[in-house]
Amino acid sequence: MTSRRALTVVFLLALTSPLTGQILTDEYAARRAALADRLGDGLVVAFGGREPVRHWPPFYQLPAFRYLTGFLESNAAFVMVTKDGNVTSTLFVARPNARTALYNGERVTLESVREDLELPARYTDELRTFVDSVLATGLPLYSVGDFQSNEYSGSDSLTAGRAFVRRVRARRPNVRVAEINRLVDELRANKSEAEVALLRTAAEISSRAHEAAMRAIRPGIRENEIQAVMEAEYRRLGADSPGYTSIIGSGPNSTVLHYPAGTREAKSGEVVLMDVSAYYDGYSADITRTVPVDPTFSPEQRDVYEIVLEAQKAAEAQIEPGVSGGVPTQAANAVLFSGLERLGLIESVDATFDPPPGLCPGSWATAAGACPQWYLYVYHGFFHGIGLDVHDPSHFGAVAPYRYQPGDVFTIEPGIYVREAVFEGLPDTARNRRLIERTRDAALKYRNVGVRIEDDYVLTPEGLVRLSDAPREIADIEALRTKPVS
Repeated sequence: MTSRRALTVVFLLALTSPLTGQILTDEYAARRAALADRLGDGLVVAFGGREPVRHWPPFYQLPAFRYLTGFLESNAAFVMVTKDGNVTSTLFVARPNARTALYNGERVTLESVREDLELPARYTDELRTFVDSVLATGLPLYSVGDFQSNEYSGSDSLTAGRAFVRRVRARRPNVRVAEINRLVDELRANKSEAEVALLRTAAEISSRAHEAAMRAIRPGIRENEIQAVMEAEYRRLGADSPGYTSIIGSGPNSTVLHYPAGTREAKSGEVVLMDVSAYYDGYSADITRTVPVDPTFSPEQRDVYEIVLEAQKAAEAQIEPGVSGGVPTQAANAVLFSGLERLGLIESVDATFDPPPGLCPGSWATAAGACPQWYLYVYHGFFHGIGLDVHDPSHFGAVAPYRYQPGDVFTIEPGIYVREAVFEGLPDTARNRRLIERTRDAALKYRNVGVRIEDDYVLTPEGLVRLSDAPREIADIEALRTKPVS
């Protein structure tokens, strides 16, 4: 790590507030004002994360609650009342307890919340009475769902916030209730300069962790040893935790999209796929690199890697303000599909196979139920937002039809995965027998080679900027892999 990078991280850490991190209170106030403008009259209730009920991991605030308040302690709630153009906000915090303070330290006081967050504060045992008194005036209730990620919002129905709303409905069956996470997502999709700065630091720290792993990998190293090298490096550089479960797959495990680091030993002739990034002051990077276990790529590994890297660059070249969201995907897919045909892994770009039930997404299946052959090797999306959550709300999901715009921060992550059992479970049909006969040799040649390359980007008025700079060119990776560990 260069001295410039070290100074950057240390400087940012020095600016951190104990309650709000590095985002200023004025920005949180502007976010709440923007939400109030979109809602009109009503009462908004948002719950923060609960105190953990297990010994690990430690407490981290829920993304939507942190976005609106900046408050970083557990067991809090936020209420905003908008009526006739007037907006009042109140933060409800846990009442101090002398006994628990012996174990966990003193909780913030109402006075410190008022001073540091510039928010009126009360204790959470007053929340029910406060909410009921406001709803008695006839205002609707707008709730912000208290789940960690939108991906789990449908199944996570037992949260404290949703239980609170159910109790309100039981007491006041005529009150109008709506969950407004969609509106909050639309606000979160566009990142401020302060957010981009945090994501840049998270990506920079994560990139150095990837470099450390590239130096350490050798035949016989276990996946969890690689994980330890990476997580130790980014903790050393000031990150708070992993941004998500570290994904490290060697050999056949490199073809499993979300394979958590296990104890398998990486063997000579294999690749290691590392989807690992740091969580820094509330914001998560998301970087993936694929490297050979040996000092250099084999010809087969190189074949697949070069296609994936070319696909990523093809997508990069298409992204600028105003471009339709589907254009970069089409550019990357064109490279991937033609590459698979060139390697002999599919019969042609347009060829299909007969999938077993549940394998092929309905949007990709033909009217007759067949699936594109490329789906056997390319089976995930290439773009998602990053921010307070590793899969943060983005304009891809919040606005339709979508066009890229300045302030978008996202990943580009094409991949090709050649599973050894790629043909297992396919129905015995004429179409599938022909596919297997014509592509079996290629599937054996490239088996157990999974390659994903993922980087983080911000779109500015001047163009696309890549935030992550871990080596991705084959020559740069091999140069690092053969460099002695210092």
